Amino acid sequence: MKEILLLPVPRMMKVEKQKCRIPTNAKFYISGPDSQRIMFLADFIKKFTNDCTGHAWKQDKKDDAFLVIICNPTARIQPQGYKLSISKKSILIEASEPYGAYYGLCTLRQILLQNKKDLPVLLIEDYPDFPHRGVMLDISRSKVPEMETLYNLVEMLSSWKINQLQLYTEHTFAYKGHEIVWQGKSPMTPEEIRKLDGFCRERFVELVPNQNSFGHFHRWLQHPQYKHLAEDPENPYTLCPVDPGSIQLLEDLYSQLLPLFTSKMFNVGCDETTLGKRSLQVIKEKGEGRVYLEFLLKIYNLVKKHGRTMQFWGDIIQRHPELIPELPKDAIVLEWGYESNHPFRHRCEKIAETALPFYVCPGTSSWNSIAGRTENCLANLVNAALNGLKTGAIGFLNTDWGDNGHWQYLPASYIGFGFGAGVSWCARTNINIPVEKTIGLFAFDDPSFNSGYLAYELGNVSTATGIHTSNASPLFIAMRENLSSPDVILWMRRKGIETAEQQLEKALTYEKKLMTDNNEKVLIRDEFRNATKLLKHACEKSRMVFDCYTRKIEPPRSVLTKLIREAEEIIEEHKRLWLKRNRPGGLEESVELLEKFTISTYNKFMK
Repeated sequence: MKEILLLPVPRMMKVEKQKCRIPTNAKFYISGPDSQRIMFLADFIKKFTNDCTGHAWKQDKKDDAFLVIICNPTARIQPQGYKLSISKKSILIEASEPYGAYYGLCTLRQILLQNKKDLPVLLIEDYPDFPHRGVMLDISRSKVPEMETLYNLVEMLSSWKINQLQLYTEHTFAYKGHEIVWQGKSPMTPEEIRKLDGFCRERFVELVPNQNSFGHFHRWLQHPQYKHLAEDPENPYTLCPVDPGSIQLLEDLYSQLLPLFTSKMFNVGCDETTLGKRSLQVIKEKGEGRVYLEFLLKIYNLVKKHGRTMQFWGDIIQRHPELIPELPKDAIVLEWGYESNHPFRHRCEKIAETALPFYVCPGTSSWNSIAGRTENCLANLVNAALNGLKTGAIGFLNTDWGDNGHWQYLPASYIGFGFGAGVSWCARTNINIPVEKTIGLFAFDDPSFNSGYLAYELGNVSTATGIHTSNASPLFIAMRENLSSPDVILWMRRKGIETAEQQLEKALTYEKKLMTDNNEKVLIRDEFRNATKLLKHACEKSRMVFDCYTRKIEPPRSVLTKLIREAEEIIEEHKRLWLKRNRPGGLEESVELLEKFTISTYNKFMK
């Protein structure tokens, strides 16, 4: 029996030895109470059957249909769940709601993709572990994706049963009256948000508004017009919680942003705040935790005024567990942590004791890495899923950040997106999936699986160095080090650098086999190639720095010249690839950082 790859792997699947032959004139029938949803499902069936079998199945009456989909609100099927039965002569999908019917069709589509004529006779009964399964995409450091990129991403995530998307925003929404903040940054516009919201809604994805509202506010506070609202005017990063102007500004932003979304949730951020300057006197009287909580409650009241449920990052409140019981019982705590050993169990138990709803929020480990951190990524996602289930989390939000120039390309996140979709749907059946094959087929559309193996092995270059660095790969940090303080490079030593190069060579055996039969696959190949060149460059720079530091010699001019030439080529290709998926805003910032740690650094030693 041919191996059946599915993403996510269903909760229960029983496969028989018999086959079901797809008729040449296959037809389908679909029924349900939500006519608009049913119309979308019908169009979805026509599209994927045409893609998978070469002809679009036609809609017909039930008695003549090969595929029957029944949405019955009284069916004893879990919310978002479905039952998929393939017999020798027909296919039946049953659900209690259109969500479940859609997810059943997504599973059928994946089966059709691998079996063009004869389907396996099987029975699947399936439903999710977490009702809310999301992805949060960073569009503020420094990439703002083109709309086509976002649409394609929604299509892919939705097919894996992800039902929530957030666009992490600091300054990249075109707020009226605040042009100074987003000019030249290629922000999302109100019309684009409306279109994306509708596109997501059709595909059973909730687009949740996201605007960081306390810390991470430096993109605003760096401007003279807003600097007076900073907690620390000399280090304008956090809004001052005791300045009435702070909440007035947020009210203006919320009133512009929130009406564009149909979602009733709203992520206000509020992580990594730094207090103790303008609010110092109040902190002395009340305590830092109390000052944070009081401002958070003001934000909560604003959110409720707009009829939304507040989500917020839980890192600050975790420092003051005595205040957790005072949080509103309908505020959703987002417990985040991005290392494989993050204490999800302990932290979630503290929240659960107070009966507050909460999400677990791991990450793809792609940021600060160049090409991902495969081992940490998979372990972090499993940790979050298992401990979220044990402690009663209602959601799983998989985060994908862009710190320090957003040097990684989008395919570096596909393993994290796909594996996260699997373990958030059903952890038990997805923990041990063949990641390389599954991601190769369903993320890269590569039946040879070489793309999946390449992404997997490039992400293991981080581990090959022999050292672990938190929230970043060693070679990424090495790219930012210089001769005067090469700590990570010295920890890797020459052996670690050479082992990383050997791992790169292993990955390249798959790069040479990549499929390039369409423009998307050519782009993916080029993105992997430039990421590989940058990793190689990091190894070469590390070796030079290690040798010069330990031998107490100056960098050879010939080596510096070679590194400058390589860096120039990498940067030019980085510019080209950036604009294939993203808007120009933010590109200059990303390139400046690349040049700073390569060409500018090398030129200093050339003099």
